[in-house]
Amino acid sequence: MRASIIGGLLATALMAVGCGAPMEQEEEGVQLSTQEAAFPDCSGSSDSLIVYYSDASYTTEIGARGCSCGLWASWGKTSTYRQYRLDCY
Repeated sequence: MRASIIGGLLATALMAVGCGAPMEQEEEGVQLSTQEAAFPDCSGSSDSLIVYYSDASYTTEIGARGCSCGLWASWGKTSTYRQYRLDCY
């Protein structure tokens, strides 16, 4: 009897937590689609791109940050395994 009560309480607790707490609503009036982010101006600068890799073999690219072909590039993840590219990517 005691085990079934504890089991029932545990199941109820897990259902209550299940998917986590409800998400809070964003502040009213804040529209992310109209916000401007300051990107570095890469026009007229030499290309300097940092490419990030998954491991020390440097074979699988997982992300990049920097100026490439006159445009700011930022995609994927960063890691401790990185190389600098000075050519147009």
